[in-house]
Amino acid sequence: MLNQAAQFILETVLSLFLFAALLRFYLQLLRAPFRHPFSQFIAALTNFAVLPLRRVIPGLWGVDLASLVLAWVVQLLLLLGLAWLGGFPFSAATASVYFGLAFLAAVKLVRLSLYLLMAAVFVQAIMSWINPHNPLAPVTDSLTRPFLRLAQRIVPPIAGVDLSPLVIFFVCQLLLMLPVAWLEQLAGRLY
Repeated sequence: MLNQAAQFILETVLSLFLFAALLRFYLQLLRAPFRHPFSQFIAALTNFAVLPLRRVIPGLWGVDLASLVLAWVVQLLLLLGLAWLGGFPFSAATASVYFGLAFLAAVKLVRLSLYLLMAAVFVQAIMSWINPHNPLAPVTDSLTRPFLRLAQRIVPPIAGVDLSPLVIFFVCQLLLMLPVAWLEQLAGRLY
């Protein structure tokens, strides 16, 4: 019972921090307004880990790689911690086991990124119906605009109804079911 509580605490705390680090990467990548209170909150929450990492991992073409590496490291630590609490025999593990866990951490980041996109599209769609001038709208618009614009080229509005969020959900679910699930199975076989 104590083991389950430790797994729950580890998964909850690290998953929330992982989400914040990954969100920080996407907010910067997609040029969300930095002065927005939500962006400021995410930056303040992750600064203690991102700022020291930036000394070692510089940005590349204006992309904050330190935030992405931090998200990957946190995901890897989460996987290692859960495996350790589950009784995984690390003393007998080979290098391929650690490579498999590192690869699985990267695939889990892709999965979380797709869920993050679907959540942002969902929140933006709801806000556009209820209150289009919501204070969170600039952030969700920055996160979803490139994807929704691409989907609107594929399926233009029909009788004034924008179906691009449905296209995004469809594509994300397809990606989660086919390549991401296949990559997770491949990574699972490595360790």
